[in-house]
Amino acid sequence: MNTFQIIFTPTAAAELGRMPKELQLQILGEFRGLPQHVIGSELEDFGKLESDGHTLHRFRLGDYRVYFERHPLGVLVHRVMSRHTLKDFFFRSGIKMGEDEALQENPKFWELIEAAKNPGKA
Repeated sequence: MNTFQIIFTPTAAAELGRMPKELQLQILGEFRGLPQHVIGSELEDFGKLESDGHTLHRFRLGDYRVYFERHPLGVLVHRVMSRHTLKDFFFRSGIKMGEDEALQENPKFWELIEAAKNPGKA
C-alpha cells in the first residue's frame, strides 16, 4: 500500500507556520483521521466547492477552514484560513449567503486558491 501524504502548497505551509505552535499542533492533530476518511469515502462529509471543473473540499477545524483537493499521493492543501478572515472577505465582497456557496461563486476566491500554488503571488 502506498503512503498517504498531506501536501501543503507553499502558501498553506506559510499560513500554518504563522500560527502559534499549539494551534499548529492542534490543526495537524485533526488530520490524523483524514487519510482513512479520504481513502474510504467520496468526501461527502466535507464541504465541496466547484468551479470550471476544479473541485475543492473544505475541512472545518474549529475556527479554521482547510481547503484541499484529492491528489494522487493523498491530499493537496491549498489554504488554511481563519473563519474571521473569510468573514472579512465576505464583508468586503458584499456577500450575504452561506460560506461554501459564496466562495464557490466568487472568482476572487478561486484566484486566492490558485495564488497559493505560486508563493510569489500570494
